[in-house]
Amino acid sequence: METETDGGGSTALEEHLIRVGFALGGDDGCIADARQRAIAFLKQAGEDYDLTLPARAKHLTQLVVSELVTNAHKYAPGPVLVELGLTTRAVEVVVWDSDPTVPTARTADPGRIGGHGLEIVKAVTDALSVHRETVGKRIAARIALPGASKTPPG
Repeated sequence: METETDGGGSTALEEHLIRVGFALGGDDGCIADARQRAIAFLKQAGEDYDLTLPARAKHLTQLVVSELVTNAHKYAPGPVLVELGLTTRAVEVVVWDSDPTVPTARTADPGRIGGHGLEIVKAVTDALSVHRETVGKRIAARIALPGASKTPPG
């Protein structure tokens, strides 16, 4: 798992343009709900900040949210907390669940059915980190926005 540093060893944090958080009940509909909320967040952020977000970043954000919430729903009892943030360079997805077990990506196996979620998230994100909390864990992923740009006035 990776943590971005500023070169001097301390964690580099970029200020969020917008950030939202929401709780999911952990029922079967929570995964679809999380995806819908992620798209609504990106749409609102684009409108509020006059940003054109690349379609790829939108799709990857939905994928990452879906995979992380699916894992939380599958392996941890109770609610799931999701936080979405947007900086000028990235979309940040944070998912908290009540299970303190730190997940690890399995070795790639194209013959395996299922169990590819963390592999997928690692493959499509710029950074991924897992932090144990007093209760449970928090998984943070960053999706780079190389093509994010302000919409020309017109």
